[in-house]
Amino acid sequence: MTVYILGTLDTKGTEVGYVRDLLHGFGVSTCVVDTGCLGEPTIPAEISREAIFEAAGGSLTDIRQKGDRGEAVTLAAIGAAKIVATAHARGDVTGVLSLGGSAGTTVGTSAMRALPLGVPKLMVSTLASGQTRPYVGSKDIMMFNAVVDIAGLNRISRTILNNAARAMAGMVKLPDPVNYESEKQDRPLIAATMFGVTTPCVERARQILEQAGYEVVVFHATGIGGEAMEGLIADGMFAGVLDITTTELADELVGGILSAGPSRLTAAGRKGVPQVISVGALDMVNFGSPDSVPEKFKDRKFYQHNATVTLMRTTVDENRKLGEEIGRKAAAAKGPTVIVIPLKGVSAVDQTGKPFDDPSARDALCEGIRATHGAVEVIQLDKHINDAEFADTAALRLLAMLDK
Repeated sequence: MTVYILGTLDTKGTEVGYVRDLLHGFGVSTCVVDTGCLGEPTIPAEISREAIFEAAGGSLTDIRQKGDRGEAVTLAAIGAAKIVATAHARGDVTGVLSLGGSAGTTVGTSAMRALPLGVPKLMVSTLASGQTRPYVGSKDIMMFNAVVDIAGLNRISRTILNNAARAMAGMVKLPDPVNYESEKQDRPLIAATMFGVTTPCVERARQILEQAGYEVVVFHATGIGGEAMEGLIADGMFAGVLDITTTELADELVGGILSAGPSRLTAAGRKGVPQVISVGALDMVNFGSPDSVPEKFKDRKFYQHNATVTLMRTTVDENRKLGEEIGRKAAAAKGPTVIVIPLKGVSAVDQTGKPFDDPSARDALCEGIRATHGAVEVIQLDKHINDAEFADTAALRLLAMLDK
């Protein structure tokens, strides 16, 4: 077992060496990777900084001559990711541990994101208590708060680094109690998307799929959930996709806080994975507390879900555009694809008597899909998305495609 330790050995060499020695004491072998570029390394590395920049298509000499720190960090991140991914493909990487500030976190987590789910990834960072999505992305990266700056050993930093080393040693040494390969063979995986306002639909559909012998993995459609699902579909983990809740498309289009990016709703199509697509929660765009809503939206219709979640109703025009996007992406799919539309509402707050009830917006959503869906089958049901009949139809259509 080999843990790769990434750090700038000109500024963090003492701390990297301390963690390395701790891991050796726990019986874990290490490979130290130097991601620095300015001063001279204070401890030896198995993988040099020269190798890092060469892997990124540059050179350490050029970077030093330019003196552009931003470019240096960018290239170091690219090089570290390539080297770690290549080593993992050879079977050399059991885990990755990195420590640093903003630059070190950028480089270390870039390497971690190049690795598949399940490989232990631990980033000791001064940024761990803030907004970590740019670093974690959709991967299973543990952000470990450094509490103090990583600038020398003291009673606080030693405590943090001790715990980080013990955590990594435990992850790579303790036996895994789950036989994932056996599970994969026994129960194929289906990905499903859910929001609180589509929970009854997904829960009922999940029961049907699990009774048919599948294991359903539900992703919370909060932006990072959809991003994670797309990545795992691309990795080949899923036999089918029940994409009931495509709400993240609305946040991407309008500017909400839960976007999963422009590639949402594309991975299954590219891989040819059977998919049932619906329009769950496309009635809403997500913001935080009321004062977080941009001024340009002040005249829109809102619903206060709770103190920290403000929902904004999507307009007729936005729904038409969302429908066109769904139809277009579905039409490009290489595998079996069906779109299922609930005509009486797309979320718990979009139905008769509820705050976001808007038949015109729902009609526009359908019109957009019909304009672009090509040869993909579209099923329109005179039901609400959370009606049992709608959930049954979606689940059974997916099972029919999987049986073929």
